[in-house]
This record gives sequence, C-alpha cells and structure tokens, in this order.
Amino acid sequence: MIKDRVMKRRTFIRNGLAGAALLSAFPYEALALQEKLYAHDRVKLGNTGIEMSRMAMGTGTHGFGGASNQTRQLGIKGVADMLIAAYDEGINFWETADQYGSHPHVGAALKKVEREKVVVLTKSNSKTYKDMKKDLDRFRVELGSDYLDIVLLHAVTDPAWNEKMKGAMEALSEAKEEGILRAHGVSCHSIGALEAAADEPWVEVDLARFNPGGARMDADVPTVTKVLNRMKKNGKAIIGMKVYGCGQLLDKKDECLQFQTGSGLIDAFTMGLENIEQLKDIQKRLPEASVRA
Repeated sequence: MIKDRVMKRRTFIRNGLAGAALLSAFPYEALALQEKLYAHDRVKLGNTGIEMSRMAMGTGTHGFGGASNQTRQLGIKGVADMLIAAYDEGINFWETADQYGSHPHVGAALKKVEREKVVVLTKSNSKTYKDMKKDLDRFRVELGSDYLDIVLLHAVTDPAWNEKMKGAMEALSEAKEEGILRAHGVSCHSIGALEAAADEPWVEVDLARFNPGGARMDADVPTVTKVLNRMKKNGKAIIGMKVYGCGQLLDKKDECLQFQTGSGLIDAFTMGLENIEQLKDIQKRLPEASVRA
C-alpha cells in the first residue's frame, strides 16, 4: 500500500501535475505523506547548509513602496511581537525585503532572540555591483545584524536577468566569500526568469510562486512544475510563495498546504500572516493536510 502510494506520487509529479483541473479533482492520495508535517519542523535548505523551520513568517503581504499589510497595520512592535510568538512555537524562519520596509520590524524581533537561532531571508531590487554593496551594508544596519542569512534578487522578470544583473550577483558572491552572507539566489516573477534560474549555476535558492490553482503564478501548474523539477535536479533549494494565491484560494487552504508538502519540490514555504489567529490556523491545518488521502 505504501509502495503503491509512493509510486503514484512520483508518477504524478513527474507528469507535471494536473493543470487547471487540479482543484476540481484534487489528488489527495497522490500527495499524501506517511507522517504528519508541521510548520516548525526543521528542514535543510538544499545544499546551502542552512537549517530552519519548514514555514517562514512573511512580512510582505501586498508589499510595495516600502510598506506592506504587516507594517501598515501592526507597526514595528506588532510585527516583532508576532515574529517572536512564532519563534516561541519553533518557527525560526523570517522573510522580509527592502521593498516591504520591514527590516526595522524584523530587527526589533532579532533583539529578543539569539541571532544564530533565526534564519532571515531578505531581497534587494538592486541590479549593479555598487548598489548591491550599498544594500548589503544598509540591510545589516536596519536588521541590527553583522551578517545576512539569505539575500535574493527581488521580483525578477527578465529572462536574461543572469546576464544583465551580473554586477549584483558578483557583489552577493563576494559577500558570501567574506562571511557576511550565507546563501544567495533569486525571486522569480516570470516563467522566463524561472527557466533561467533553473539552469544558472550561481543560484543557490529560488523563491517560486507555486500553488494548485495556478493563481498569481509564472505560468500554468504543469509548466511551472516541470521547471521546478529541473531546478531541483540541478541541486537548488526551492522556497514556495503565493501558497494561497494572494488570497484567491482561501477556500482551498488544506489543498494548498498539501500541495506544498506533497509535491516533493518545495524545501520550505513562506506565508504572509497578519495575525496570531492565522498562525494558529496553519499550525492546526498543516499536519492534517499533509497526510490527507
């Protein structure tokens, strides 16, 4: 029985999932795991040597212009308190970005924990060597940390990004060599950018839009799945985002969570939670969703 289920899962993933019909006939059995997974589970992030919780606390819901729902609604203390509440529950992976304006909020939370026990992912919109170097210095000041865990090129859409942003990539590579950065990569917002990331040796971590409804994704589910399969085979870590499709799939929360855990492609995923009740909801849903058959 277990062997049959594993074979179904492998065949299902290899064939690129089920496209637009996925939510109307969700393949629970094919994605069901044998043991429950939890938001606080410790996972290894690809080949980076970084270990953190399966779920990240995102701080950038509708993030643009230096603000997000979290920063606008909760302020520095409110966001910091929510991150600490998650940390107390074992969730030590925090996601931010320059564009969200949430570095000071994350920095306030970092003051209340041992820095080495938290993994912070942030992102930069800089494209040149000079601008990225400035960002790395500023980010460390804003976060109150002498090093950065993961820095990604943010919201990349150009299929030739790895040619046009070589300066920024070089600055991140240097930062890693100097010991002020642990891993670098890219956050993709187009199928062309995702294709390039799958094959680019420089990429260690990719932040990919991935959900069973194809909502706010770079392409349809089968297309993105095939690219992520190639990315995984090339040894890159994949972090899922847009898990609920920017709110379009809130009526399918269990299916969306099982999609992250059962696909075999996602190392971790980030959720832009805005209150403690949403955190508690995921903590309750995820274990049951991961084994649903």
